[in-house]
Amino acid sequence: MALVTTAEVCDANPQLIVSGELRALQPNFQIYGRRPVFFGPIVTLKVFEDNVLVREFLEEKGNGRVLVVDGGGSLRCAILGGNPVVQAQNNGWAGIVVNGCIRDVDEINGCDIGVRALASHPMKANKKGIGEKHVPITIGGTRICDEEWLYADTDGILISRTELSV
Repeated sequence: MALVTTAEVCDANPQLIVSGELRALQPNFQIYGRRPVFFGPIVTLKVFEDNVLVREFLEEKGNGRVLVVDGGGSLRCAILGGNPVVQAQNNGWAGIVVNGCIRDVDEINGCDIGVRALASHPMKANKKGIGEKHVPITIGGTRICDEEWLYADTDGILISRTELSV
């Protein structure tokens, strides 16, 4: 995927777009981290202003996966910070997409991992451990399921039901 852009994937696969097998997330995400291009199988998580489960996932071996977190689009606190991102980088995660806020931007921008989020916010999240793992989530009208594939570059983010052969 590194040599083929998301725009080229869209141009080459109109039938997948029409069928809904290939979807683009709305262009609401800011680019963080040192890896602007990343892809991998998706792991889903649904939380709201709570980051305990986010940290738990990133403590696991990533094996090239992408954690997609539906944080409800909250702009009231950050559900991802520098320490978990460093851990994700060290544990082999390809990337993290957060429908919500992050913090410790300078630290995250120094990490060799791809991160997308709506914005940054200095306030930390709650620590109650409430949320749902491995469930279908919807971000900006796009349904995303565990084990689908995510492809991100500077043009945007694509979700595919299967791994694309490009």
